[in-house]
Amino acid sequence: MKKFRLAALATTGVLVLGWANAFAADFTKPQDEGWTFTVAPYLWASGIKGESGLFGFPPQDVDVSFSDVLNHLKFGFMGLAEARNGPFTISTDIVYAELDANIGTPKGILASNIDATVSTFMGTALGGYSVYYQDGANFDLVAGARLWSVDNRFDFHGGLLDGTSASDGDTWVDPVIGAKFKADLGNRIYLAGWGLVGGFGAGSKSMWDVMGGAGYQFNDKMSMFVGYRAVHDNYSHDGFVNKLTQQGPMLGFTYQFSAAR
Repeated sequence: MKKFRLAALATTGVLVLGWANAFAADFTKPQDEGWTFTVAPYLWASGIKGESGLFGFPPQDVDVSFSDVLNHLKFGFMGLAEARNGPFTISTDIVYAELDANIGTPKGILASNIDATVSTFMGTALGGYSVYYQDGANFDLVAGARLWSVDNRFDFHGGLLDGTSASDGDTWVDPVIGAKFKADLGNRIYLAGWGLVGGFGAGSKSMWDVMGGAGYQFNDKMSMFVGYRAVHDNYSHDGFVNKLTQQGPMLGFTYQFSAAR
């Protein structure tokens, strides 16, 4: 069962599974008119707990730290872009990670070792409207969708299965609704956060995503944010199980610019 436990770790241990709308327009002063664009790279140092299952085998307990995930990371990309025009916002976020691990087997009968490669994609698209929008603060209602895609591939070397491979995973879409806020405290310091719920049985059985923290505005274009984020997803289909909670601190940097008028 060790290989399935490690595969579950790789499946869910994305270095920074997630997106951070609070790193974008939430952290900047609302504009009365015209488009303002923000791009932001970020890091989410999350640990993972829950259950994960592959190939119809009973789900395995998962309890791994961020350092465990980092040890298996081969490639990762994550970033967001947001456009704001007055109280209206459109935002997208993309997270992609590829992890690999070489798994030894105790007896070597079926295989002497197994190369496991896991690719995970999470993309979120949201539209929002600020129901409160003044005095350096805004409270936005948002709605959209989150796309998940996970591919687990195992290549067997040695033993009876030498030269063969197997794969398991799935792709699903969760409808998402929620809210986000931002409030200036003065002296270039602000608070920001958001909360999302989704799935509703259309994709995942349930999903939630919450974050809160504080930031510092260096100038009109650049800011930094530190916070804490927790994400839960409960999805299963045809023997693939992804019932996990990820949580940990976040760090992000933003760059904002306005469209020429």
